Amino acid sequence: MTQISYTPSHFGLCVTDLDRSLRFYRDGLGFEVAECYEVGNEVADALEVEGTVDLVSQFIRLGGMAIELLYYRSPGTQGRPSASRNQLGLTHLSFEVDDVEAAANHLVECGGTIVKSTYADTPGAEILFIEDPDGARVELMRLAK
Repeated sequence: MTQISYTPSHFGLCVTDLDRSLRFYRDGLGFEVAECYEVGNEVADALEVEGTVDLVSQFIRLGGMAIELLYYRSPGTQGRPSASRNQLGLTHLSFEVDDVEAAANHLVECGGTIVKSTYADTPGAEILFIEDPDGARVELMRLAK
């Protein structure tokens, strides 16, 4: 049997406003803007998108994590991000922080929204979920030392 090696690359996050999302992920969470590609119908089948494709694929990087922000100028976006951790598919991004409240307040200044009902302070960790500008969930977590 052939041994196959997998190296993590990135994950994609569809956004409705690239500048607004960059403010949240770059200015709020500290990601650095990386490579950017403008693509069209040549990739429509691979993206499983119908209609005329006009896409900006903006990569951002923080440590070993890479996110591809997918901004469709055409045909636009559809659907809503997961609002529950038992919904199939990607449910959230998670970041360890030293101060959950300070991090949450900073992300609100950068376009995020605190999901107050998600706050939990347990003996093992303090957690709180934030919505990015499009509603994707971002977990802030302070682990007990």
